[in-house]
Amino acid sequence: MDRFPRSVALAAAGLVVVLALTACGSDDSDGDKAPDTGSSSEQATSPGAGSEEGASGGADAAALEGTWTGTADGGPVTLSVTSGKVALSAGRHVCQGEVKDMGEVMLALKCLDGNTDRTMGSVESDDGKKLVISWGAGTEDTLSRTDLSELPTGLPEVPAP
Repeated sequence: MDRFPRSVALAAAGLVVVLALTACGSDDSDGDKAPDTGSSSEQATSPGAGSEEGASGGADAAALEGTWTGTADGGPVTLSVTSGKVALSAGRHVCQGEVKDMGEVMLALKCLDGNTDRTMGSVESDDGKKLVISWGAGTEDTLSRTDLSELPTGLPEVPAP
């Protein structure tokens, strides 16, 4: 029975990555690379925090790149960050948005079903392996970095809504 939650979390991670890449991949072919989100965030965090790698206390946008998974309320939570774009799957909620530099690294999301549990999140800590996000609605997620090469293959396709 322990394999089922892990399988669900990994399947959700794959879904989030696909959503993030599909929704965000074709807007600007060269435009995304010019104003690199990571470099603007590094400029804001370097003078004050001195943690360019986001290893202690704060974080920078570049350090969030990748896929993060965990559980909340008994269900899987998957967060994927690619080129400053964010996709999140938490239970039945699918949300997308951006990494924002507001004096600290924030995640600004909009959920497709109108849910507001995870719409504005503050990165509390990121050591490269564990990520803690406090959401404005009071939820806190502790997520672990996931290696996408370890995801199972041959997963069933998600039916269209």
